[in-house]
Amino acid sequence: MASPAGAHDLPEAIRPPNLIQGGEDFSSITNTVARVAEYKPPRGWYIAFGVSVSILGMLLVMLGYLFWEGIGIWGNNQPVAWGWPIVNFVFWVGIGHAGTLISAVLFLFRQQWRTSINRFAEAMTIFAVMCAGLFPAIHVGRPWLAYWLFPIPNQMSMWPNFRSPLLWDVFAVSTYATVSALFWFMGMIPDLATLRDRATKKLPRLLYGIFALGWTGSNRAWHRYERAYLLLAALATPLVLSVHSVVSFDFAVAQLPGWHTTIFPPYFVAGAIFSGFAMVITLMVPARQFFGLKNLVTMRHLENMCKVIMATSMMVGYAYAAEFFIAWYSGNQYEGFVFVNRALGNYAWAYWTMVTCNVILPQIFWFKKMRTNLVVMFIIAAFVNVGMWFERFVITVTSSSRDFLPSSWHYFTPTLFDALVFLGSFGLFFTFFLLFCRFLPTVAMAEVKLVLPEAHPGHRHHGEEGE
Repeated sequence: MASPAGAHDLPEAIRPPNLIQGGEDFSSITNTVARVAEYKPPRGWYIAFGVSVSILGMLLVMLGYLFWEGIGIWGNNQPVAWGWPIVNFVFWVGIGHAGTLISAVLFLFRQQWRTSINRFAEAMTIFAVMCAGLFPAIHVGRPWLAYWLFPIPNQMSMWPNFRSPLLWDVFAVSTYATVSALFWFMGMIPDLATLRDRATKKLPRLLYGIFALGWTGSNRAWHRYERAYLLLAALATPLVLSVHSVVSFDFAVAQLPGWHTTIFPPYFVAGAIFSGFAMVITLMVPARQFFGLKNLVTMRHLENMCKVIMATSMMVGYAYAAEFFIAWYSGNQYEGFVFVNRALGNYAWAYWTMVTCNVILPQIFWFKKMRTNLVVMFIIAAFVNVGMWFERFVITVTSSSRDFLPSSWHYFTPTLFDALVFLGSFGLFFTFFLLFCRFLPTVAMAEVKLVLPEAHPGHRHHGEEGE
């Protein structure tokens, strides 16, 4: 497809990439994104929302039953005391990792292909962290006392143990959620003002106006906005490394074979980016179809994400191999037993499911034809999400189910309530995500316009002198 008018007038070094298709201009981009929030959504949205709300209702029923009966309804047992909830906590924290990477890190590196997908990723981060925070809260047994986790004195003079990685989780995840929410909201302010100005009804105009914070679009407002956005990006960038590193310390600081290893922080960070990008593709492929965003979320955006998935897949595969090598090279018989047991023991089915989904299947993205096939990338992304859940399951369950004393070994089997609570968390996630798609700008209009040739100061329209 030909480049937009005037794009070839610029020097090669600064010529903007052809990221937006269909001859979109400033006005058409605004219309494309705004009409999703302004008009009645397609029938598929109502069906998906009905299913999500139903699953969310099931989650609320399961939580009510859990609070009434206690955590004995779960399959937790000794020595697998953490069991299902911590597996799901680490899974959802990893899902939320791509949002910060796409928004903050790629922004600082001036990667313009992020502009059409960062809003999806940021929203996904917020909702994934919500789901992640659910599981530790209900896992403690008395969720109404969850505030004991925070470093505040209380009437019983109990002080948290600052050497516990579980307390580090509280700091890391709460900081991550706060900065991510601020980053997400800050980026939406100009777009919310656009929806405010286009609104024809009083209630939407009032609500969008409140959250637009009086945005005027003046030079001074843009100057302050860009400084604040850059500052938040700089604050959020270290979180890409710190948050999932801290989550990995839950395992790495323990003495249990299979957990006590220094490879966990980089291994967990790569895995989080891996699963996060897979979830972005899982959400974006149908969303661009249903909401008419094909010209803004182009195949180039999706192909770049497939490349990231393939790269992080190889990092994760390297980590799997390094774990086996170190277990053998260390000469530690307990460490060696744990990894042989993972591959050949009672949980071999989970281990090989993990390897197949995370290491083998993503290699299909070496072929450009596969990276640009929507059906293939959607299926592979779904398998990656499955494989990354099994990775957390394998790490948590296989090591703890076979500890130092064979007399305490146990085979962990989740109950129906375990499965329904985990399924219900998807209802929570998709309910909020669908509401976001319906009422908020799903694509960052202001940022997408910046990658158009018209936004470049050197751009010249056809017919101007010098052409």
